Amino acid sequence: MNYTNLVPVIGTVLRIMSERDCCSHMMSLQTANGIVNFRINSETVVIDSRQLRVGMQIAAFYDSTLPVPLIFPPQYTAQLVTVIGRNEQVMINHFDNNLVSTDGALQLNVARNTTITTLNGQNFNCNLGNRNLLVYYTVMTRSIPPQTTPRKIVVLC
Repeated sequence: MNYTNLVPVIGTVLRIMSERDCCSHMMSLQTANGIVNFRINSETVVIDSRQLRVGMQIAAFYDSTLPVPLIFPPQYTAQLVTVIGRNEQVMINHFDNNLVSTDGALQLNVARNTTITTLNGQNFNCNLGNRNLLVYYTVMTRSIPPQTTPRKIVVLC
């Protein structure tokens, strides 16, 4: 999967409906810009294999290079979904050896209590530099680039 093309949509789950095949679901999110629908299928990665429920705050990532139907509300196929905490933000980006994102929007200061795993939940004990990372964080500095100590990092090997 090309993680550089993933775009996040953050919102609260309004409803989840099973589709005819019972293996796919349609999920509606209430976002700051209105309702967005997501198809969750067998290829969608749900971080930590969490059961998605109405009322959860999530980030659903879709591939911006794939075609989408021109309907309202917008409808995408989710490539990756993660539950996020209160006041928490998430970012997928490539981070260099200094743990600065490619777009310069964030620099990571990893602490001892930062949880670092792979996509399948295994501990990751190698260098984080020059990798695609899914980062969970709450606050950041006003410096350039902004810095944060993430709560959790998922390495997208």
